[in-house]
Amino acid sequence: MLRALLMSVFALGLGSVLLVGALRYVAPPGSAFMVSRALQARSAGESNLRIDYRWKPHDRISRQLALAVVAAEDQKFPVHHGFDLDAIGDAVRVQADGGRTRGASTISQQVAKNLFLWSGRSWVRKGLEVWFTLLIETLWPKARIVEVYMNIAEFGDGIYGAEAAAQRFFSRPASALTRNQAARLAAVLPSPRRFAVDRPSRYVLGRVRWIERQMGQLGDDYLLVVLGPVQAAS
Repeated sequence: MLRALLMSVFALGLGSVLLVGALRYVAPPGSAFMVSRALQARSAGESNLRIDYRWKPHDRISRQLALAVVAAEDQKFPVHHGFDLDAIGDAVRVQADGGRTRGASTISQQVAKNLFLWSGRSWVRKGLEVWFTLLIETLWPKARIVEVYMNIAEFGDGIYGAEAAAQRFFSRPASALTRNQAARLAAVLPSPRRFAVDRPSRYVLGRVRWIERQMGQLGDDYLLVVLGPVQAAS
Protein backbone atom coordinates (compact mmCIF):
# COMPACT_ATOMS: atom_id res chain seq x y z
CA MET A 1 0.00 0.00 0.00
CA LEU A 2 2.85 2.36 0.79
CA ARG A 3 4.51 1.59 -2.54
CA ALA A 4 1.23 2.17 -4.36
CA LEU A 5 0.73 5.45 -2.52
CA LEU A 6 4.24 6.67 -3.36
CA MET A 7 3.81 5.67 -6.99
CA SER A 8 0.50 7.53 -7.14
CA VAL A 9 2.06 10.67 -5.67
CA PHE A 10 4.97 10.42 -8.13
CA ALA A 11 2.60 9.94 -11.08
CA LEU A 12 0.46 12.90 -10.05
CA GLY A 13 3.55 15.04 -9.54
CA LEU A 14 4.99 14.10 -12.92
CA GLY A 15 1.63 14.64 -14.58
CA SER A 16 1.32 18.13 -13.12
CA VAL A 17 4.83 19.01 -14.30
CA LEU A 18 4.04 17.84 -17.84
CA LEU A 19 0.71 19.68 -17.82
CA VAL A 20 2.18 22.99 -16.66
CA GLY A 21 5.07 22.59 -19.07
CA ALA A 22 2.71 22.05 -22.01
CA LEU A 23 0.60 25.07 -21.09
CA ARG A 24 3.64 27.28 -21.49
CA TYR A 25 3.12 26.85 -25.24
CA VAL A 26 -0.53 25.80 -25.63
CA ALA A 27 -3.51 28.04 -24.92
CA PRO A 28 -5.60 26.55 -22.10
CA PRO A 29 -8.96 25.32 -23.43
CA GLY A 30 -10.53 26.65 -20.24
CA SER A 31 -9.92 26.68 -16.51
CA ALA A 32 -11.05 24.81 -13.42
CA PHE A 33 -13.01 27.89 -12.32
CA MET A 34 -14.87 27.99 -15.66
CA VAL A 35 -15.82 24.34 -15.32
CA SER A 36 -16.90 24.89 -11.73
CA ARG A 37 -19.08 27.88 -12.67
CA ALA A 38 -20.70 25.97 -15.54
CA LEU A 39 -21.51 23.01 -13.28
CA GLN A 40 -22.80 25.35 -10.59
CA ALA A 41 -25.09 27.07 -13.10
CA ARG A 42 -26.40 23.75 -14.37
CA SER A 43 -27.19 22.47 -10.89
CA ALA A 44 -28.93 25.75 -10.04
CA GLY A 45 -30.97 25.70 -13.25
CA GLU A 46 -29.35 28.87 -14.61
CA SER A 47 -29.97 27.99 -18.25
CA ASN A 48 -29.14 31.51 -19.49
CA LEU A 49 -25.54 31.47 -18.28
CA ARG A 50 -22.96 30.93 -21.02
CA ILE A 51 -19.22 30.80 -20.39
CA ASP A 52 -17.64 33.46 -22.62
CA TYR A 53 -13.91 32.75 -23.04
CA ARG A 54 -11.89 33.96 -26.02
CA TRP A 55 -8.13 33.40 -25.86
CA LYS A 56 -5.90 36.16 -27.22
CA PRO A 57 -2.07 36.24 -27.17
CA HIS A 58 -0.55 39.03 -25.13
CA ASP A 59 0.43 41.05 -28.20
CA ARG A 60 -3.29 41.35 -29.01
CA ILE A 61 -4.20 42.65 -25.57
CA SER A 62 -3.60 46.29 -24.69
CA ARG A 63 -0.54 46.72 -22.50
CA GLN A 64 -2.74 49.05 -20.44
CA LEU A 65 -4.56 46.01 -19.07
CA ALA A 66 -1.34 44.27 -18.10
CA LEU A 67 -0.24 47.41 -16.26
CA ALA A 68 -3.68 47.79 -14.66
CA VAL A 69 -3.88 44.26 -13.26
CA VAL A 70 -0.33 44.44 -11.91
CA ALA A 71 -1.02 47.85 -10.36
CA ALA A 72 -4.24 46.58 -8.79
CA GLU A 73 -3.30 43.05 -7.78
CA ASP A 74 0.44 42.51 -7.52
CA GLN A 75 2.86 45.42 -7.91
CA LYS A 76 5.84 43.22 -7.07
CA PHE A 77 4.96 40.78 -9.85
CA PRO A 78 8.06 41.50 -12.00
CA VAL A 79 10.46 40.81 -9.12
CA HIS A 80 9.00 38.12 -6.86
CA HIS A 81 9.23 34.36 -7.44
CA GLY A 82 5.56 33.54 -7.00
CA PHE A 83 4.96 34.70 -3.43
CA ASP A 84 4.92 38.17 -1.89
CA LEU A 85 6.46 37.37 1.47
CA ASP A 86 5.94 40.90 2.81
CA ALA A 87 2.21 40.78 2.00
CA ILE A 88 1.91 37.30 3.52
CA GLY A 89 3.61 38.51 6.70
CA ASP A 90 1.31 41.54 6.92
CA ALA A 91 -1.77 39.33 6.44
CA VAL A 92 -0.61 36.93 9.18
CA ARG A 93 -0.03 39.81 11.60
CA VAL A 94 -3.43 41.35 10.89
CA GLN A 95 -5.16 38.01 11.42
CA ALA A 96 -3.20 37.37 14.63
CA ASP A 97 -4.35 40.76 15.95
CA GLY A 98 -7.96 39.81 15.27
CA GLY A 99 -8.32 41.95 12.19
CA ARG A 100 -10.05 41.10 8.96
CA THR A 101 -8.13 38.59 6.83
CA ARG A 102 -6.51 40.31 3.85
CA GLY A 103 -5.66 38.65 0.60
CA ALA A 104 -1.97 38.24 -0.19
CA SER A 105 -2.18 36.17 -3.36
CA THR A 106 0.11 37.10 -6.22
CA ILE A 107 -0.87 36.95 -9.88
CA SER A 108 1.09 33.69 -10.11
CA GLN A 109 -0.93 32.18 -7.25
CA GLN A 110 -4.19 33.34 -8.80
CA VAL A 111 -3.26 31.70 -12.10
CA ALA A 112 -2.48 28.45 -10.27
CA LYS A 113 -5.77 28.54 -8.37
CA ASN A 114 -8.03 29.63 -11.23
CA LEU A 115 -6.49 27.36 -13.84
CA PHE A 116 -6.08 24.12 -11.90
CA LEU A 117 -7.94 24.18 -8.58
CA TRP A 118 -11.19 25.05 -6.83
CA SER A 119 -12.29 27.83 -4.52
CA GLY A 120 -12.02 27.29 -0.80
CA ARG A 121 -9.65 27.60 2.13
CA SER A 122 -8.65 24.02 2.94
CA TRP A 123 -5.02 23.16 3.64
CA VAL A 124 -5.08 20.62 0.81
CA ARG A 125 -6.11 23.26 -1.71
CA LYS A 126 -3.58 25.74 -0.36
CA GLY A 127 -0.82 23.12 -0.57
CA LEU A 128 -1.70 22.36 -4.20
CA GLU A 129 -1.78 26.09 -4.92
CA VAL A 130 1.77 26.43 -3.60
CA TRP A 131 2.90 23.46 -5.71
CA PHE A 132 1.35 24.74 -8.93
CA THR A 133 2.62 28.26 -8.25
CA LEU A 134 6.17 26.93 -7.93
CA LEU A 135 5.78 24.98 -11.18
CA ILE A 136 4.39 28.01 -13.02
CA GLU A 137 7.16 30.30 -11.80
CA THR A 138 9.79 27.69 -12.71
CA LEU A 139 8.49 26.63 -16.12
CA TRP A 140 6.90 29.81 -17.47
CA PRO A 141 8.39 33.23 -18.14
CA LYS A 142 6.70 36.17 -16.47
CA ALA A 143 5.18 37.26 -19.79
CA ARG A 144 3.36 33.93 -20.07
CA ILE A 145 2.05 34.17 -16.52
CA VAL A 146 0.46 37.59 -17.04
CA GLU A 147 -0.77 36.51 -20.49
CA VAL A 148 -2.63 33.52 -19.04
CA TYR A 149 -3.92 35.63 -16.15
CA MET A 150 -5.43 38.24 -18.46
CA ASN A 151 -7.11 35.47 -20.43
CA ILE A 152 -8.64 33.43 -17.59
CA ALA A 153 -9.46 36.13 -15.03
CA GLU A 154 -13.20 36.52 -14.41
CA PHE A 155 -14.46 40.04 -15.15
CA GLY A 156 -18.17 39.30 -14.75
CA ASP A 157 -20.43 36.32 -14.22
CA GLY A 158 -19.42 33.87 -16.96
CA ILE A 159 -17.13 36.44 -18.63
CA TYR A 160 -13.53 35.24 -18.66
CA GLY A 161 -10.54 36.98 -20.14
CA ALA A 162 -9.67 40.32 -21.67
CA GLU A 163 -11.24 39.76 -25.09
CA ALA A 164 -14.63 38.60 -23.82
CA ALA A 165 -14.72 41.46 -21.30
CA ALA A 166 -13.64 44.12 -23.79
CA GLN A 167 -16.24 43.01 -26.33
CA ARG A 168 -19.01 42.64 -23.75
CA PHE A 169 -18.50 45.88 -21.84
CA PHE A 170 -16.88 48.24 -24.35
CA SER A 171 -17.75 46.77 -27.77
CA ARG A 172 -14.10 46.75 -28.82
CA PRO A 173 -11.24 44.25 -29.01
CA ALA A 174 -8.91 43.81 -26.07
CA SER A 175 -6.11 45.34 -28.13
CA ALA A 176 -7.97 48.68 -28.14
CA LEU A 177 -8.62 49.04 -24.41
CA THR A 178 -7.82 52.49 -23.04
CA ARG A 179 -6.16 53.16 -19.69
CA ASN A 180 -9.50 53.97 -18.02
CA GLN A 181 -11.19 50.90 -19.47
CA ALA A 182 -8.31 48.69 -18.34
CA ALA A 183 -8.53 50.19 -14.85
CA ARG A 184 -12.30 49.55 -14.78
CA LEU A 185 -11.73 45.88 -15.61
CA ALA A 186 -8.99 45.53 -12.99
CA ALA A 187 -11.16 47.27 -10.38
CA VAL A 188 -13.69 44.41 -10.24
CA LEU A 189 -11.17 41.57 -9.98
CA PRO A 190 -11.49 41.09 -6.21
CA SER A 191 -15.15 40.10 -6.66
CA PRO A 192 -16.34 40.18 -10.30
CA ARG A 193 -19.79 38.81 -9.51
CA ARG A 194 -20.38 41.42 -6.83
CA PHE A 195 -18.96 44.44 -8.64
CA ALA A 196 -19.99 45.43 -12.17
CA VAL A 197 -17.80 46.93 -14.88
CA ASP A 198 -20.78 48.46 -16.70
CA ARG A 199 -22.60 49.59 -13.55
CA PRO A 200 -19.76 50.65 -11.23
CA SER A 201 -20.59 51.48 -7.64
CA ARG A 202 -19.01 54.39 -5.79
CA TYR A 203 -16.50 51.95 -4.33
CA VAL A 204 -15.54 50.62 -7.77
CA LEU A 205 -15.19 54.15 -9.18
CA GLY A 206 -12.90 55.05 -6.30
CA ARG A 207 -10.88 51.94 -6.95
CA VAL A 208 -10.63 52.84 -10.65
CA ARG A 209 -9.16 56.24 -9.74
CA TRP A 210 -6.68 54.59 -7.35
CA ILE A 211 -5.60 52.07 -9.99
CA GLU A 212 -5.09 54.82 -12.58
CA ARG A 213 -2.90 56.74 -10.11
CA GLN A 214 -0.87 53.61 -9.43
CA MET A 215 -0.49 52.98 -13.17
CA GLY A 216 0.81 56.52 -13.60
CA GLN A 217 3.29 56.12 -10.75
CA LEU A 218 4.57 52.77 -12.03
CA GLY A 219 4.95 54.19 -15.53
CA ASP A 220 4.43 52.68 -18.95
CA ASP A 221 7.91 51.13 -18.93
CA TYR A 222 7.32 49.21 -15.69
CA LEU A 223 6.40 45.98 -17.44
CA LEU A 224 9.01 46.28 -20.18
CA VAL A 225 11.22 43.64 -18.54
CA VAL A 226 8.22 41.28 -18.28
CA LEU A 227 6.35 41.72 -21.54
CA GLY A 228 9.27 42.63 -23.78
CA PRO A 229 9.72 45.51 -26.23
CA VAL A 230 7.08 44.32 -28.74
CA GLN A 231 4.27 44.34 -26.15
CA ALA A 232 5.49 47.56 -24.57
CA ALA A 233 5.30 49.35 -27.93
CA SER A 234 1.89 48.00 -28.99
